[in-house]
Amino acid sequence: MSGKRVQDGQTSSDASGKGTYFMIMTATFILALSSNPFGVLDYILRTLPSSFSICRCLYGDPCWPSNSAFEALSEEISQPLLFPRPPASACYSSQSDDDCAAAVNGTTDGIWRSGHPGSMQNSNFETHVFPNGTISACYLNQTLGAPCEQGSIPVVGVDARSVKDVSAAVRFAAQNNLRLTIKNTGHDYLGRSTARGSFLLWTHNLKDIIYHESFIPAGGKEVHEHVITLGSGVQWFEAYDAVYKRGRVIAGGVSPGGSNGAAGGWIMGGGHSILSPKYGLGVDNVVQMTVVVSSGEHLTVNSHQYSDLFWALRGGGGGTYGVLTSVTYQTHPSTPIIGGYFGTTIDSPVKGPTPVLTKLVTELVRIFPKLADSGWAGYPTIEPDPVTQVPSLSFLLIAPNTSWARANETLNPFFAFAQTLAAGSSYEDGGALTVNAGFTMSLDSFNSWETAWFRKIGIVGNNVNLGSRLIPRETIEKKYAELGAAIADMPGAGFYLVGGGATSRIDPSSAAVNPAWRNALMHLVFWGVWSEGAPYEYIQMVDAFVKSHVDRLTAIVPDSGAYFNEAYMHEPNPQETFFGPHYTRLLSIKEKYDPRGLFIVAKGVGHEKWDESLNCRV
Repeated sequence: MSGKRVQDGQTSSDASGKGTYFMIMTATFILALSSNPFGVLDYILRTLPSSFSICRCLYGDPCWPSNSAFEALSEEISQPLLFPRPPASACYSSQSDDDCAAAVNGTTDGIWRSGHPGSMQNSNFETHVFPNGTISACYLNQTLGAPCEQGSIPVVGVDARSVKDVSAAVRFAAQNNLRLTIKNTGHDYLGRSTARGSFLLWTHNLKDIIYHESFIPAGGKEVHEHVITLGSGVQWFEAYDAVYKRGRVIAGGVSPGGSNGAAGGWIMGGGHSILSPKYGLGVDNVVQMTVVVSSGEHLTVNSHQYSDLFWALRGGGGGTYGVLTSVTYQTHPSTPIIGGYFGTTIDSPVKGPTPVLTKLVTELVRIFPKLADSGWAGYPTIEPDPVTQVPSLSFLLIAPNTSWARANETLNPFFAFAQTLAAGSSYEDGGALTVNAGFTMSLDSFNSWETAWFRKIGIVGNNVNLGSRLIPRETIEKKYAELGAAIADMPGAGFYLVGGGATSRIDPSSAAVNPAWRNALMHLVFWGVWSEGAPYEYIQMVDAFVKSHVDRLTAIVPDSGAYFNEAYMHEPNPQETFFGPHYTRLLSIKEKYDPRGLFIVAKGVGHEKWDESLNCRV
């Protein structure tokens, strides 16, 4: 190319031509920005070099939206803006004593907690730990002498009552580069429902329930009989009652009060159920979903339209692809069930796991495959006695639509084993076992069982750190002794029989949920707890305890995975552990529907592109 060289290494004709090109492209960019700001922003973020760092705007930053910006948002939404406060804050303010009493009485109530935008089901996620170990929190126990601070609770947000509200909130967060958090009920063991300095989208009041005798998915022709559409704020106690009135049942979750959400993070994480061996995981029962993506657009997704997003939403993790606004589920005929009940106590000089507990747990683990083949499913747990702190075993099991005789064939031998073990145990030998309950009974429906056992039992509001693993049937059959010993060594654990059966017969590629679920018979979850106001050093000790058991189980089942919704918050290999071979596809779908990275959560798809705080790109 001819022409005189200039200082930047171009010819003069090169420089002139590129200058003209630059002016044309600048004008084009300005026109594009005015007509399609989201498209331009998407392009910029997609083409930024990987080394470029961009941070979210947090409360207190100079970039935080002005009062006038929030006033403009208020004009778009149906409810006044939320200004969430910690649930215990009523006891530190000029509010009435009744408000404080309500906070005290409600702190362990899942329904009460889910009805407050600033409350999580586990209170440690309401706190914020700074890098130096200092904790910002608002403790219910005022005698600790700590001030009531905001902790990790968002400072402002939208109380969504419609799709329009959701879309307005999403657009506002995107336009202002805010850290967006989405909260339904606050049941989240990874703390994904909250973040310090963030902007909250509260979906708890999206409560529409529509029952369809027949239903045709958008864009399809096939007819689904007896399905139900649940708004993302519907809780399982509401969903169960709605379908039971029509003689139906639905594969859903359980929690104290039935307070966990039926159409939010539960389903997007996979959704295990005590009915999963009979009907499959929650994701296996979904017919259609609606979701607001990062552009603010509201999409109806199913196997006919946006099928890739439909696949990802069924197990690819909550808070990652958009804001779920509804889920349409297949229901099933309500049938009688057999319930199995077992409870023990152990009197021991050892304030921890005992040899007699190891024998009892190991035998129960050994017969897990037989229990599953006989139709049983449920929740064996190990918990320490509140006074002696000696752990003991109990369980609640059900066998839907199974004869009482068949159910007893596998469970009665275990009851007999436990009685024989108790008769031969002693305090001096490390633990005297007492069997307080061991029986089966017939009930008319799942709803009767769930109402009796989960509407009024259990507490929330504690501080907890979880670990978990999915245990394949083959591992149980070959390593039941090693596995039983590991479980019995955990002072707090649940080894849930919620796999196998229908769950194992479904194509692993049919939904995004971790394929490890298709081989798993047991979902093993364990935990460490601490008291309100505990110092950071003690919380670190609890974390080290949980990690040690995660490592031990990983050695036993190195090729399995974990359930994303109930898992270790510091999981070292989350992509493989939570999503398995689906991760690469999930990441590409996320980048397609959320190119600006608005939806980022702890250990979720794409989190590795952000720093530990999830506020800045790396």
